[in-house]
Order: sequence, then C-alpha cells, then structure tokens
Amino acid sequence: MACTVGLNSNGRLNSLLSACVVLLCLSNFTFSEETSEERWKYDAALLRPFWRGEQVEGESVLFLKEDPEGTTAAASVLFPIQKILSVKSSSGEIVYEEGRDYVWKIGSREITIPAGSRIPIHHPDELRRPAGSQQYRLTHRDGNGEILFGARLEYAEMQTCITYQHAPDLWKSAVPVYDSKALPKTVSKLTSQQPVSIVVLGDSISAGANSSELGKAPPYQPAYPELLQIHLENRFGTEVKLKNLSVGGKATDWGITQVENVLKEKPDLVILAFGMNDSAGRSTEDYQAKTKQTIDLIREQQPETEFILVASMLGNRGWITLKHERFPEYRDALQELCEPGIALADVTAIWTEFLNLKQDWDQTGNGVNHPNDFGHRVYAQVIATLLDPGK
Repeated sequence: MACTVGLNSNGRLNSLLSACVVLLCLSNFTFSEETSEERWKYDAALLRPFWRGEQVEGESVLFLKEDPEGTTAAASVLFPIQKILSVKSSSGEIVYEEGRDYVWKIGSREITIPAGSRIPIHHPDELRRPAGSQQYRLTHRDGNGEILFGARLEYAEMQTCITYQHAPDLWKSAVPVYDSKALPKTVSKLTSQQPVSIVVLGDSISAGANSSELGKAPPYQPAYPELLQIHLENRFGTEVKLKNLSVGGKATDWGITQVENVLKEKPDLVILAFGMNDSAGRSTEDYQAKTKQTIDLIREQQPETEFILVASMLGNRGWITLKHERFPEYRDALQELCEPGIALADVTAIWTEFLNLKQDWDQTGNGVNHPNDFGHRVYAQVIATLLDPGK
C-alpha cells in the first residue's frame, strides 16, 4: 500500500504530517512470514520492573567506537554493575564470553569491548545518512544529515543485551506506584480472578512497531500490549481479553473517531497512548482536550470504564521535527485528568532518566520514535505496576 501526504502551498511537508508519515508508512510494511521453532516464552523476571530488586534483565546497549578505524568500543548500563550474568545478542542466539568479548569493572556502569570481540561495534557516523537519501526526512538537529531510520530490526541487530546485578534502591527518578483508589474496579476483577477486558488505543508504538514479534525475528517478543495481557494472566490466573485498536501514524484527534469501536468491546479498562505524533505540532491544551473528549464519550455510554493514560517515551532529541518540550507538558496535562478510575502511566519520566544515563540509540527501535524490545518491556512494567497490589 502506498503512503501519500499532502503538501502545503510552499511544497514542503506540513510538520505534523512529516512526523506521522514515518509511523503511518511503517504500519503498511510487509514483513517476512518466516517463523522459528523457538518462540518467545513468558518469564516473570522479564516483566519485573527494572527499578525494583537487584537485577536487570536484558538491558539493551549499542556499543560505539570513537575512532572509525578503531577496534574497541564502550557503552553504559543504567546501574553500577556488581556482577554480569549474561551478555547476549538482541536475538538471544549468541552468548558472549567475558574477557574474550567484553570487559568491565565492578562498580562501573561501563562495559568495554576489546579488539577481537564478536560483539558488533559501530561508529556514530553509521547512525547517520546523507540528507535526502532516505524515504523519510529525518533531519538531525545539528544539520549533519539525517538520522538512520530502522524500519524493521536494524537497530536491534546492532544492540546487545546485558543481564546484571547491582546494589538495591539505586533508581531515584519517578516510578509508578500502585494506588488502591486509582483503578479499583479493574484491580478487583483481577484479584478475584474474574475475566477482564482491555482495549488499547494508540499510535504505532502501541501497534507494536519495532518489536521483534512484528519483525518476525528472534526472540519474537510481543509488543507491550500483548506483554501486559500475558503478564496479567500469569500473575492473577485469570483471562484477560485484549483488543488492540492502535494504528501507526495516529494521534489524539483520530482517537476520538474510534470511540464506537472501543465501546463495542465493552472494556473494563481502556489504555490511551498518544503523544508521539501529537508532539510534532499539537498544543498541550488541545492534546488534553482531545484526550478528555475521548474519555467523556466512552463514559457517556459505559460510565464504569476505567482508564490508563500513557505519557509517551521520548523521541530522539536530535530529530528536528519533534517539539521535545511537549512530552513533559503532555504528561502533566494527563496527570490533571487523573481521578479515581483514571491513572497515569508515566513512561516520560523514566525515558527522561534513560537519556540522562544513556543514549537514545541504546533503547531505540527505529532511531527516532519507537522502543525496542527492552523498551516495550518497560512500557508493560510501568502499566502493570498500576494494576498490581502486590502480595
């Protein structure tokens, strides 16, 4: 299916459309139908919030070298390392060896790749493309060409996954906290093992863009809505019916048009997850108003429905198209809508700290505005925390 966008009177792409076109066209790509005997398997440890406990599972990094001709590289993880348990390719198919493939020092966040390592290393220039050389315009803010666009799993193939142990209680930034008054009806159904119906309405992040399952490649991990469904079913021992109405390239104005489709599912819980495409040009006031209108229209016919409002991950700060100040503004606007029955899933705060500690390329799925498998797990962890009263 071809993708088309309108041009303004000057013949240049409207800024909002130019941001959406990447996601809209991505939703029309055809992926290989190849499958594998080794499908993704649920493991509760993968959905344990990364900020809890003393172990991080499969945190992704991308090793870069400073010298284009160099043979060594480095990358940093979120927490000072006490012990590395495994270093694997993002597919999970290759297990790397300490000493031969990587070295590290206790108490440091940095992992170094020595000469002769089997771990893929790259130079920052490889994450750029000449202006006008790609299908989509992804102009870098510094004017030095465009950001490399990864339509499928190009970034995942460059990334490496680290499982490691660290000291407890090191994450100091905001995290979601379970509140018994926030989503009482949904939580009551889960804890009493009654079937729960969830509808997800969002953009291509929620549609699963750059998850390995959508890319039909190992480890075939589902995107965050399906991860949430699987996790809740395993955690509470009940049926969770999921209807994912998300479509790439969409924003809050489109969400309003889908209210009838949402109502058909008679959901207990609706997850609204817009913002990435809105951030190219929609004011915070309009974003909040359209989100509220969607909620109100659903509750007019189904007043018992509860909502989780997802404050989006951050886009690549180097991409000139996005208005990056919008992300925290949108988050605050969503917070203002919260009341009993409406909760905030603040991915924005977590992603902000990610980018304080690491680089965008460490957890990006496409280089500009999607998460990779690790990022999809973080989305699921944040949302699940709001629904789990613990033991």
